[in-house]
Amino acid sequence: MARWTERRQRFRALLSGDRCVHPASVFDAISARIAEDLGFEAGMFAGSVASLTVLGAPDLIVLTMPEFADQAHRICRAGTLPLMVDADHGYGNALNVMRTVEALENAGIAGMSIEDTLLPQAHGSGGAASLISVDEGVGKIRAAVEARRDPGLMIAGRTSAAGMTGVADAIERVKAYEAAGSDAIFLVGVRSRDDLDAIAAEISLPLIIGGGHSSLIDLDYLSERGVRICLQGHQPFAAAVQAVETTLKALRDGTAPADLENVASKELMARVTRRDDYDRWTDEYL
Repeated sequence: MARWTERRQRFRALLSGDRCVHPASVFDAISARIAEDLGFEAGMFAGSVASLTVLGAPDLIVLTMPEFADQAHRICRAGTLPLMVDADHGYGNALNVMRTVEALENAGIAGMSIEDTLLPQAHGSGGAASLISVDEGVGKIRAAVEARRDPGLMIAGRTSAAGMTGVADAIERVKAYEAAGSDAIFLVGVRSRDDLDAIAAEISLPLIIGGGHSSLIDLDYLSERGVRICLQGHQPFAAAVQAVETTLKALRDGTAPADLENVASKELMARVTRRDDYDRWTDEYL
């Protein structure tokens, strides 16, 4: 849809730029509007956060693709923040990936990642994560590119190989995903600057990193290595959970509503709900 074009263009410009940025971890319409108002260049909606938000469940791949796409659409329609999403394994095989791309593209996202982790965990795995074959990962990326209708939608091949099977395997995978048509590479679990340097030297695509060692988190260094997006985790949702628990406990313990601390002001609530727009529409149409 044309309404999503401009934000996808801004997201592409971010990836083709020369600086690394931290996206805002968002999970609903209000959090996305707050991130946009604060000037974040992009939002990130993770599969783990989606499981928490929609189901109140841990990240065990029990969320369904339509549930994920519906929440992504709610986030996208709330404003104009370019949204990248973690589409996990594409919710199945390469054909399922095609359905996932179709649904998420229609939801309005600006970019998505498809990972090569074997998901959901197989019976008898004992909770140990493993990777699918390079060939299967390539098939998923090729299928995602085939299913895309808007060439502005960014598709990233994602791998945790650097932290699971080693740098050599990670390099083989990212080079294969680049050749398969990925617009970017999403690296998870990189252990050191030496490892990132080795991987970055082998590909020309922009990089996205998440879950890496703390020594990596230097925006100048990351920018020089071709990293354009660096995740910081998903603390906003955890902070929201703590705020709700604290507030409800205070009320349960007898605190008067007027005495509660850290409650959003009327002015903030009016801004994040776009009250001025609704007042204007009410005056004009009602």
